[in-house]
Amino acid sequence: MGSLGLDSLRPLQRTKRTWIITTIDVQEEDKGPFPKYAGQLFNKKSFNTSLKYLISGPGVDEPPEVGLFSIEDDVNGHVYVHRTIDREKTPTFLIRFDIEDRKTGEPLDRPLFFKINVKDINDNAPEFSEEEYSITIAEDHSKGEPVFQVTASDKDEVGTANSQVSYSISMQMPTPDGFTFSIDPTTGSILLSRCLDYQTANSFRLLVKASDQGSPQLSSTATVNVAVEDANNHLPVFTSDSYQLQVSAGQEHPAALRLQVQDKDSPNTPAWRAKYRVAKGNEKEEFSIETDPDTNEGILSIIKPLIYKSDSEMRLVISVANEEPFFLCKNDVVMTSDLEYTNTTVNIKVIQSQRAPKFHPPLLIVQKEDSMKPGRVFRKYPATYPDDVPTKIKYELAHDPEGWLSVDENSGVLTVAKEFDEESPFVNNSLYTIIVQATAQGFPPQTGTGTILLYLSDVNDRMPSLLAPSLDVCDKVGTPLIVQAKPALVHALSGPFTFELDEDSEGAKRNWTLGRNFGQSVELLMLRSLPQGSYLVPIIIQDRQGFSTRQKQHIRLCFCPDGHTCKDSPAARAVVGLGGGAIAIILMAFLLILVSIILLCRCFGSGSKSKAIVPLQEGEQTLISYNEESRSSFSEAKLDIPHHDAPTPVSVETGKEEISEKLYYQSTLEDSRDIDEPCRYSEEGELERSDSPCSVSIGSEDLPVDFLNTLGPRFSALEEICQKRSQ
Repeated sequence: MGSLGLDSLRPLQRTKRTWIITTIDVQEEDKGPFPKYAGQLFNKKSFNTSLKYLISGPGVDEPPEVGLFSIEDDVNGHVYVHRTIDREKTPTFLIRFDIEDRKTGEPLDRPLFFKINVKDINDNAPEFSEEEYSITIAEDHSKGEPVFQVTASDKDEVGTANSQVSYSISMQMPTPDGFTFSIDPTTGSILLSRCLDYQTANSFRLLVKASDQGSPQLSSTATVNVAVEDANNHLPVFTSDSYQLQVSAGQEHPAALRLQVQDKDSPNTPAWRAKYRVAKGNEKEEFSIETDPDTNEGILSIIKPLIYKSDSEMRLVISVANEEPFFLCKNDVVMTSDLEYTNTTVNIKVIQSQRAPKFHPPLLIVQKEDSMKPGRVFRKYPATYPDDVPTKIKYELAHDPEGWLSVDENSGVLTVAKEFDEESPFVNNSLYTIIVQATAQGFPPQTGTGTILLYLSDVNDRMPSLLAPSLDVCDKVGTPLIVQAKPALVHALSGPFTFELDEDSEGAKRNWTLGRNFGQSVELLMLRSLPQGSYLVPIIIQDRQGFSTRQKQHIRLCFCPDGHTCKDSPAARAVVGLGGGAIAIILMAFLLILVSIILLCRCFGSGSKSKAIVPLQEGEQTLISYNEESRSSFSEAKLDIPHHDAPTPVSVETGKEEISEKLYYQSTLEDSRDIDEPCRYSEEGELERSDSPCSVSIGSEDLPVDFLNTLGPRFSALEEICQKRSQ
């Protein structure tokens, strides 16, 4: 055998251990005092040799935690720790121990690598991955199925009581009849402990607690927001157990009847939306029924002409269910069923074919307006007889459960009778249904119905509107003004439109009328001559889909020099907002001042003997300049002053100063015989001659009794002068 074989057969020799280490005890978060004894090293070779103990590695002269450990007594190998240790930051240290000859410095033994474990204490509470969770759960969620799972982790030593986490629900809001949710203490899975009821509580707030098992026990919390999604636990119920319908034979009748249901589930959800079907009586497929997506009503139509027979009546059974399967909770167990229906009956009487009155449009859609108060006109909703046969039609309300409207039986004008209440049980999805019935004379009487859908919420995006809310028009009687309408954005092709003046605006009807309808626009005509100014004309616009809205057309009536284009002028603007009486008073005052200036200039121009002294002003009267009266501009009225040249025009301020001076001068003269005879002047308006030079004729119906008393002290002096001259 070779030497290699002989070596392999040699018995193994156990090396005698020379290192001895006592337990090195290091606990995290130890507060000292430091340096603190942790343990001792010993090597058997120290019996024969003077040696020196050395320590190195992480925690000594290498990161992490440099300077944490040291040997304070290198003769005896005592190990010390110098500060607090965080186990979660550094749980272990691999330390190297060496011995060397104290004199020569040569190693005396192989180095020893020793692993120091930091002893854990419970200094960390469990932590959730998030402080707040938000989840959604269906109302028909079954008990026992997990709803959600929360998790929390603990940084303390794994596998110890310090890091063992348990879960609990410490709070639930609200708490209808106790806790609705439970939690698995080990996994953190949240479960239902009973059935949910959306109508009782549609949301919950849970406070989940995570606790460790250390000493002292530490814990933390997280919030779980639970939103409950409504499911179908309420069946739709018809508002009437039976309906009566009378139709003419031989005709199709679209939307012959609307059937209303009530459903306590959330509107516009699959749990609320209704599905209708004709369960019985439609063997010949003469009827169809569909759901109105806005009102959730069933629209029953006759799609094939019915045959008249004596005493012929038909009976339909209409069923309704929801789009979503129905569920119920029994003994805290959720059970579902898609076979749950509610029924109503429709009794149809077929009469001989005679054409009944028809409403235009058959379906009128109106939005609630602020002006719709009791006593105000709601709408005029007329019906006409086919072929325009003159027949007396009587109107009545066939369906208005809250009594919000009243109808004139002869004209079909609807008036608001009560305030509209959005909390009414007959309001579905902000929509209230009204049915108007028109009965024509004859035997048998023929009846037609029209349906009004009253929106109590804002649906302006579906309504037509004015293209130009403000328009200018020349002040000529008979000049047509074109009022244009535009469709709603969602109904781009809803024209042509119908236009009518608001029934509730008598003032507008006295002044304006509608002319030819061009489909997208209508003529607006002025019935009589009106002062220049601004006017509001309420117009009702209706599209062919039945959407009807009341709009206010702003009209500015103005002067057109060329007969076509308005000219902005201060006088025209001044007219706006002033009544006829106020305008007359201002004009009279202005004319009185101007006539006085002309009169006094003529009277005192040649007979003055002394200078007049202008007294101090007692107060300044404000005069409003105006230049229009009786539809004639002031510039067209000329004063007729015989035997004299026309006076030079003066400004208002110059006129005021001259009046003050002349009045004062005249008051200093008594019975002067040198004053010339006053000239005659013309009266404004019709420009008739005046018999007295000091009198002005003013209609008593246009001015108040004490008008002259309000003109100030200087006009009182003028009155006294005129009285003296007339004596």
